[in-house]
Amino acid sequence: MRLLILTQKMDINDPILGFFHNWVQKLASNFEKISVVCLEKGKYHLPQNVEVFSLGKENKKSRFFYLVKFFNLCLFQSLNYDSVFVHMNQEYVLLGGIFWKFLGKKIYFWRNHPKGNVLTRTAVFLSEKIFYTSPESYTARFKNAEIMPVGIDTEKFKPGISNLRIKNSILSLGRISPIKNIEGMIKAVEILTQKGVRVKLDIVGDPVNKEDFSYLEQLKVAAGRLADSETIKFLSAVPNDKTPDLYRQHQLFLNLTPTGSFDKSILEAVACGCLPIVANQSLDSVFDELKTLTQPEQIADKISQWLNTESKIDSKKTEELQKYVLLNHSLSALIDQLVAQIK
Repeated sequence: MRLLILTQKMDINDPILGFFHNWVQKLASNFEKISVVCLEKGKYHLPQNVEVFSLGKENKKSRFFYLVKFFNLCLFQSLNYDSVFVHMNQEYVLLGGIFWKFLGKKIYFWRNHPKGNVLTRTAVFLSEKIFYTSPESYTARFKNAEIMPVGIDTEKFKPGISNLRIKNSILSLGRISPIKNIEGMIKAVEILTQKGVRVKLDIVGDPVNKEDFSYLEQLKVAAGRLADSETIKFLSAVPNDKTPDLYRQHQLFLNLTPTGSFDKSILEAVACGCLPIVANQSLDSVFDELKTLTQPEQIADKISQWLNTESKIDSKKTEELQKYVLLNHSLSALIDQLVAQIK
């Protein structure tokens, strides 16, 4: 069977979307041929039966150029694939869906965003199956929706040497955006510092949208003396396959993304033995002890609680969470389920 995959970016070095490279790599052994159409491409190392086509964003082409190339690659070469897997972007389904339905190509659509609209519902209607990971996803309500594992590559995301983990170190990793409540993290560290608790917070990531750059500058001002003393550090984003080392160096992972999504970085941290403090209240009960409310005082209390936890309790919780990821959210489990649904 031959598969057409449409995604936003194919670049192993991308700090946000680089993980999808591993998905395609693992899927390749289950299909005769895979054609990947992406809006933008960078570096990739994929098997011989995978071909990558870009719509041209890396060369700053126009939107009209994108459309012409999309229809050329996806519709006029329809004899080269049997089914379609659209990752995240409903625009691809809306553009090609009617033609694919007419040609008898089944559409499989991955979408995990908590919000949606009439366009999302149209994309769902055109799709054979919808895949999601969070129960709070907008697409979870539809009859043709299937919940899936998050897909953590546990061959790469795994514990390292325990004595390399820096005591009282906290990591925030991901794009710089107000939805991450990074200002809450900064205030929590300020509270802990005032109480005499010595911690180090590394904020790793870059802004993506134009408005997020001004948000980053506001955060740096808010950090003030804490940044001057390197209690808080702002560091640039790193490729996805370099993040395991960051998780292994830190004691706690702080993720304040609100309820409604399932941030895969939480499970990546878990797989590497880094305990996550999370604001997402919809995560499975295995995370209950690590959930916090979003006020800085509450975040500070939860951080302090786990920094002062006895090592035996800490180790027990870490092992419990790692087992949870292996059993429920590994990349191999995801690929098995995707292949079973698509083939």
